[in-house]
Amino acid sequence: MQRKITPCLWFDSEAEEAARYYVSIFKEGRILKVSRFPEGTPRPAGMVMTVEFELDGQRLIALNGGPEFTFNEAVSLSVECEDQEEVDHYWARLGEGGEEGPCGWLKDRYGLSWQVTPRVLDEMMTDPDPDRARRATEAMMGMKKIDVQALKDAYEG
Repeated sequence: MQRKITPCLWFDSEAEEAARYYVSIFKEGRILKVSRFPEGTPRPAGMVMTVEFELDGQRLIALNGGPEFTFNEAVSLSVECEDQEEVDHYWARLGEGGEEGPCGWLKDRYGLSWQVTPRVLDEMMTDPDPDRARRATEAMMGMKKIDVQALKDAYEG
């Protein structure tokens, strides 16, 4: 099935560097295509214009659009993790040169926001038992990197 929606990430001039960085982090990451600016366009001829890449099956485009726009927390990419080992891996790698935020959020070295969360968190927060869901949510709200065992302990009461 062909995808109809592909996120496009606007960079000043770091599109290729960022795409290569991201694909190095994900087991199933790969560069699909690189295009370059032709003569007579706003950026120098031969400069990378776009990089199409894939992270675990999700196609994205990185664009060297110039300095006019920057990332903010209004948009983030969410990485659903199986366990603490995956949380630790993505948190460490995506956070290199960036900054930690609350509740499993971080900004990478390019300013792009990511949510690094274990799959079990959603299950806990949507539990039909409101007390269990509240305890899990309160525990998550006090964390930066998500601690799966601490979540489970809070959830169980």
